Amino acid sequence: MRRGTRYGALLGPLLAGGATPALVTRAARGLGLPERGRYAVVVLGTPVPDAAVAEGPDADGSRWWWGTAEGSAGEAESREVAVVLLGPAGPARAAARLRELGAGPGGVSPVVGSLAEVGAARRLAGTALLTCEPGSREIVRLDERLPAALLVSRPELSTRLLAEVFGPLLTLVPAERSLLVETLETWLECGGSVGRAAARLGCHRNTVFNRLRRLERLTARSLSRPRELVDLVLALDVLRLSSAPP
Repeated sequence: MRRGTRYGALLGPLLAGGATPALVTRAARGLGLPERGRYAVVVLGTPVPDAAVAEGPDADGSRWWWGTAEGSAGEAESREVAVVLLGPAGPARAAARLRELGAGPGGVSPVVGSLAEVGAARRLAGTALLTCEPGSREIVRLDERLPAALLVSRPELSTRLLAEVFGPLLTLVPAERSLLVETLETWLECGGSVGRAAARLGCHRNTVFNRLRRLERLTARSLSRPRELVDLVLALDVLRLSSAPP
């Protein structure tokens, strides 16, 4: 990695998954890496910035190996991939570094304990990438997006969920639909506070109440019932991840 053919030859089979113990040992020796350690994998949806490909460790001691890997399930093309031997700050610092460098969109895997597990970590990082909004530059960690990750892992169920929960909402004209979706998103971001949502939206609190009540009627789900609220939040995630605007 680090753009070297030799690195790619050693880490490529690991990222593909199912590497034999002998191959893991060979890769560890060739790269100067411990077989066991705190590793994460990063998958980017755009070319890696030149500034991210640097020799030597980061300020927190993380070491990066960049290369290209074949797309996994749900990905149509090869992706820029990094294997990261993490420093004390862990994957949160790795994600922050990529944001600082303007990389993205990108997904960061959970921490795994050995080189033998980077293939599984690569698949999880790819799933995290799929939870990024179309056209965004966000860098997300899988552990922060688990519900959305479940949805993108089963697209046929996601499509069904969207149709079942938001079907009547999707028949509205785009401007009207966007207004209700924006109100719901803002209300959720404000912790269910109508007053704070109204202040952020620049309207009266009764306007927010009326929009939310209308959304409840259209979806036949109540925001005050936890299980039905889960349906609405998950459907909102599916809508956010679709290529079509709300």
